[in-house]
Amino acid sequence: MKTLVIGSTGQLGSACVEIFRSAGHDVVSLSHADVEVADPQSVRRVFEHSRPDAVINCAAYVRVNDAEDHAEDAFRVNAMGARHVALACAVFNTLCVYVSTDYVFDGALNRPYTEEDVCRPLNVYGTSKLAGEYFVRQCSPRWLIARVASLFGKAGSRGKGGNFVDAIVTKARAGQPIRIVSDIRMSPTYALDAARAMEHIVNRGATGLFHLTNGGDCTWFEFARRILEIADFDTIPEAISSLEYPTKARRPRNSSLQSTKLSPEVRVLLRPWEDALAAYLLETSRAR
Repeated sequence: MKTLVIGSTGQLGSACVEIFRSAGHDVVSLSHADVEVADPQSVRRVFEHSRPDAVINCAAYVRVNDAEDHAEDAFRVNAMGARHVALACAVFNTLCVYVSTDYVFDGALNRPYTEEDVCRPLNVYGTSKLAGEYFVRQCSPRWLIARVASLFGKAGSRGKGGNFVDAIVTKARAGQPIRIVSDIRMSPTYALDAARAMEHIVNRGATGLFHLTNGGDCTWFEFARRILEIADFDTIPEAISSLEYPTKARRPRNSSLQSTKLSPEVRVLLRPWEDALAAYLLETSRAR
């Protein structure tokens, strides 16, 4: 299978390149320098040249706070970019895989969100990603939407300047105080695990909407505390309220995800987040 990965330098994009290639796909890796999803002609040229069987669209405007003041930029990439890719997939009979987010939900539920729950985004970023989902459903005959959340991966996040795990480890090494919000829940997800689950689904010809996150959920404070424990730091983080850490974009109080649609084989690939975190910290420590 010839698989195009758009946004191949990001956390999930780079993980998809690694996992899909190791699974035997003929992977074409495209960074922002190679294709501009906001430009339909740029997208069309890439499709004409590569003629892919599947496209994994990881390209995204991910600066959540900046999106509040730059909504046009966010929608240009997350919504119209998704539309351009989906339309090209329709022309070339290509499976369109669009990566979305937990921020399509408002956080009002006191349980994890499933694929059946109604979306009500609170911020521009989440709204732009939901618009992208709608365009993919509308424009591409064969589509797969994969919602991920709170990613950490070896490539970091180009748009955000790193990931949460690495930031906590860096602060602990520097002896800096660590104050983390304790009233926002989410589902930490190792990019490699999400990519493995995605490849499994794509390889079996599945279509539709899936939540691809590691098992379980926690608050950001609980996540930070576990990072420090596994990395063997004596640092004790301080739990704070999100009211003490105001942000321009509203965040859902609970954006944890779980899936009601995944097969047992895929669920095994999405291990508990604590196990995924331990694996990530071990792998990154070996790389240093």
